[in-house]
Amino acid sequence: MAPRHRDGDVVASVSGKWVSWVHTVVAYAAFLGALIVGVALHYKKIVQNEHYGYPQEWFPSVSATIGDRYPERSVFQVFIAITSGPRFALVALWYLLTARPGTTLPKFVAGVGIFRTLTCGGWTYVTSTDDHKWHDIFMISYLVATLPWTLGCLALSPRNPAAVKYRKILAGAFFGTLIPLVYFFIQHKVHKVPGAYTIYAFFEWSLVLLDVAFDAVTAMDFEGFELVVKDVKGTSRGNNKMVVDAVLEKEKDKQVDQVFSLRFSWPDALDAAADVYNGFVFWSILTSLGVLVWYFPLWQMGLSGWEAIIMSTVSPVSLSIGPLRRFVIQNIRWMHLLSLTGLLAYLVKSPEYRLLSVGFAVCMSCLSWAATFYTERSQPARMEARISAFGLGLMASTIAKFAFWTNNPIWPVVHAQNGGWNKTGLALAILAVLRSTRRTASSGGEAPSPRAKKGSSALAGLGLAGLFFAMHSLLSDSSTMILWVWEGYPVRGPLAVPHGSYTIFAMGVGLLIGLFYTDFARSWTFFGIGSVAAAVLTTYSNWFGYYGALILAAYIMALIPVLITSAVRHSPATTFGLGFLVYNILVLAHVWIVAYAFVPGGFLMREHTDYVMTVTMLCMGAGVFSAQASEPNNARKSTNPTARKQRGYYIYVLVALQLLSASIAYLRFPSYNYTPYHKDEKLVTAGIWTIHFSLDNDMWTSERRMRDAIKELEIDVIGLLESDLQRIIMGNRDTTQYIAEDLGMYVDYGPGPNKHTWGSALLSKFPIVNSTHHLLPSPVGELAPAIHATLDMYGELVDVFVFHSGQEEDVEDRRLQSEYLARLMRSSPRPSILLSYLVTKPNEGNYNTYVGEKSGMRDIDPSDWDRWCEYILYKGLKRTGYARVSRGTITDTEIQASLSPTPPLLNMSAFQNLVSCAAVRILGKFAVGEPEGSDTLIAEEQVPHGRRFPALFRGEGVRGHRYHVFDEPQYFE
Repeated sequence: MAPRHRDGDVVASVSGKWVSWVHTVVAYAAFLGALIVGVALHYKKIVQNEHYGYPQEWFPSVSATIGDRYPERSVFQVFIAITSGPRFALVALWYLLTARPGTTLPKFVAGVGIFRTLTCGGWTYVTSTDDHKWHDIFMISYLVATLPWTLGCLALSPRNPAAVKYRKILAGAFFGTLIPLVYFFIQHKVHKVPGAYTIYAFFEWSLVLLDVAFDAVTAMDFEGFELVVKDVKGTSRGNNKMVVDAVLEKEKDKQVDQVFSLRFSWPDALDAAADVYNGFVFWSILTSLGVLVWYFPLWQMGLSGWEAIIMSTVSPVSLSIGPLRRFVIQNIRWMHLLSLTGLLAYLVKSPEYRLLSVGFAVCMSCLSWAATFYTERSQPARMEARISAFGLGLMASTIAKFAFWTNNPIWPVVHAQNGGWNKTGLALAILAVLRSTRRTASSGGEAPSPRAKKGSSALAGLGLAGLFFAMHSLLSDSSTMILWVWEGYPVRGPLAVPHGSYTIFAMGVGLLIGLFYTDFARSWTFFGIGSVAAAVLTTYSNWFGYYGALILAAYIMALIPVLITSAVRHSPATTFGLGFLVYNILVLAHVWIVAYAFVPGGFLMREHTDYVMTVTMLCMGAGVFSAQASEPNNARKSTNPTARKQRGYYIYVLVALQLLSASIAYLRFPSYNYTPYHKDEKLVTAGIWTIHFSLDNDMWTSERRMRDAIKELEIDVIGLLESDLQRIIMGNRDTTQYIAEDLGMYVDYGPGPNKHTWGSALLSKFPIVNSTHHLLPSPVGELAPAIHATLDMYGELVDVFVFHSGQEEDVEDRRLQSEYLARLMRSSPRPSILLSYLVTKPNEGNYNTYVGEKSGMRDIDPSDWDRWCEYILYKGLKRTGYARVSRGTITDTEIQASLSPTPPLLNMSAFQNLVSCAAVRILGKFAVGEPEGSDTLIAEEQVPHGRRFPALFRGEGVRGHRYHVFDEPQYFE
């Protein structure tokens, strides 16, 4: 046998622990050396941030210390370069210490360690000053890799109680520090709290110290290693030394989490990824159906008949037919492939046929998944895999919407021009179906024992109804429940970014509870906790309400394994068919609480979110009752090594999704350094736009086209009406996120989805100092939302009101609303602007309440006789210009009706009014700090260039947008 080491004289030897000590000392020297030099030479400069300097801020952040100035930057870079050698050696020694035959985890952890070292060099030598984008990419990559490195080191730790203890303490402190770190960063960035960045800096430095200290613990493990240099040719003049040629013995009985103890298999990992992607496709297709259906009642201003397509979800009822059930089960791959027509639907131009295509896809998808669950019912391991894929698919869909500003990139209402990834999504879906269905059982599986307790099939079906509705209505977008608890500025609760990642994290925790702690997940104790959380979310706002949302999210996800496992013990036609039928009723109910004015018997559901939430929880409770009456079927699953191994791959996917979510939250975090278009002239361009739920005439989402128009019109402050899309039928979307982030604007969403309005929102280049939300008197008709916001415009506080009044038919509602708003505007002592939808003619009726002594407000252009809905009023500001811009094809689905026969259910008077007020966007220009001025019109030549409207929209304009009615802007003296 060949010798393990070549013979030769020992030149030098050193204990392996010194690799850890050198790494620790040099790394600390890099950071602390830069801190000492920076404080000594540039103290006041490195504590300065975009809001405050010394003395409000008195301790520098890590980034300001190591990357902004010479020579501290050079000190840091030199020592970090020296650290790289011990760092690579540390990773190598850790791999040698933990490597075992037949295991892949040590290799994975070593690869992560190398990746972290390389990305550390990236953000070290590419500073934010050099290239902010690449600095952030390297930094995010490093932080993301920290989680698997930390968890991997904990999982592979040798039997050294002291080392394990310190690793747990340091890892817990590291991740625990992230919470106050994010909190104080938001206090600094969003609330501009003096001194908040100093506290943030302390936590940031703590992360650095804890990160290095975690790796320093390896010194306790490396004591058994000795690094030896041998002279095998006799060329050395060094002294011979005796060393022990030994390596650390394998620890055969070491305790490692059973889930990760078996050999890693890439084919099995691909199977898990394919399963989860199929779940993602299911939820993408299902969540797209409501958006397409919603287009038609918008077009007809009432029930259109196309709403019946939502019943396509009840297709599992057909599985009651024996031959058909056997056919579906034996051809499950083809059923899944047929469901992919929903991803091809974006190629269909006709809205009607596109809806029919998606309806067929939903039919096939619900049928396929019900049959898949039923087929796997006798195979607990495969059953858990499908359930995990179903839950993780929802998480993947939610994360995709988190990344794409609440639009799913494979929906049929998006395409390449407005942010769609349809071709990529379809190609991956085909591959995923082909892979995940290659081992599906074709016999239908063994039925449970006739003597086994199965509970009630009807209650199991109700449980699925509540579960599916809760998943879809509350968890299909990470911002939905955040907007439920939103109450305006100053911020007193969560924000869609970054706190949407908190919702996603809670979803992951809930799914793990359902998989690992099934008995607790199906207990009445947990149901009680979930019910209390639902009540808290429904009745409270701000952070307290959101805490209820997080607990409810975890509870809903924990029920997925419990309720589906219980349901498959019965006929899928009963459980899944009934489940989707009641789910559809709940979908309609949670729309009718807002749309009560347009549907028969709508008054019964008016403003009753509490009813819908109560029924949802009762349905899930019925499912829990049935599940408790069933015998658990997890004995084989818990003892089968293959099942434990398979579970591990889905947990890997879950961890990857959580890391992706955190990365998206970091990348999307707003800068809050917004600048008005004409700051030198102290000019404000304000506008009002009824965006009609962000669907254009051809059934495409319109955020990007809206963004272009707002940008080209140089609008600083804009009110958006009919903007609440946080319902199943509207896709659980939020148009304001994309526009605000892309254009650099603060946003107030207005009254949330649980306030039962069609929505009002405010976007502003100026900081929103304070905002309150109002629901104006509406005894008969739909609720009228209003926002009263105070903005900091060039150092002067200006009030902005955004308001949507009731319909023409509700005369008394509109009168009461006009009086309420007039009093509200009159009470403001500050300069004010009203951006509104008033439903009145100039100089008639309620117009004289909105304009005049009762309100203290002036009309921006009393000579504009051709108005019915959209108005801009003002006081205490100099009005310099006024314009109306045609809508093109962006927002008005009902404008199509004027080009085609009148639909039979269309209210003609309401339609004419909508065409009148939705045809244009109303714009006004104001000069801050100047007296109001007169109504005298002046020629454009007399107006300074900085105060003029963009010439781009003159004549034929651009993309269907042009100055309208007057064919040119109006300017005032």
